Amino acid sequence: MSEIAFNIDSIKKQIPASVRLVAVSKTRSVEDILIAYNSGQKCFGENKVQELLAKKDHLPADIEWHLIGHLQTNKVKLIVPFINMIESVDSFKLLSVINAEALKVNRIIECLLQVHIAKEETKFGFSMNELDNMMVSEEFMKLNSVRISGVMGMATFTNDENQVRNEFRDLAECFNKLRISYFNSTPGFNEISMGMSGDYKIAIRQGSTIIRIGSLIFGERKQTNKI
Repeated sequence: MSEIAFNIDSIKKQIPASVRLVAVSKTRSVEDILIAYNSGQKCFGENKVQELLAKKDHLPADIEWHLIGHLQTNKVKLIVPFINMIESVDSFKLLSVINAEALKVNRIIECLLQVHIAKEETKFGFSMNELDNMMVSEEFMKLNSVRISGVMGMATFTNDENQVRNEFRDLAECFNKLRISYFNSTPGFNEISMGMSGDYKIAIRQGSTIIRIGSLIFGERKQTNKI
């Protein structure tokens, strides 16, 4: 068994069956992704559209691709024909562009609303107040080519586990507020994507249903990017 396959098997043994593992394959080679795929991992997350496009045609067609990085509106049309989920929807403008491009190719795109939970200003995402305002707007209610499946968030990069735990708890509370107020009759609204290599165990304890793991699967990232 390869090291990558061993790492995936080890992580899956540690997490509940209800938690989905997204293997973060940014900067990783097609060869490494294939090793993970052949070990049974079918869901992969990429941060950058151009890198995803460079890889996907060299890989099996049944891979489930998640876009997990900041997405520019002018890149949406490039991924809408094949993407399985866009986890990083951080504005109504982006959501409306996804809807328009999905309509053109007769698809409904699963989306997660990225919520700003970290203390770092560099992180993207909605505030709870912005989400409330969007949910009751007529413009939002007209979006029929996107399916809001839950929320996503990134905790502050810190060694303070209490702070990380509190931020994940805030995201879970945000999810619950949205579900009760706006998605009570929407069975597909059930995802909380939070937790990465350094904090996924904390995230799972706070209710995460999707974890995004890179270095614990593939090893520390190298500077070069071999596609």
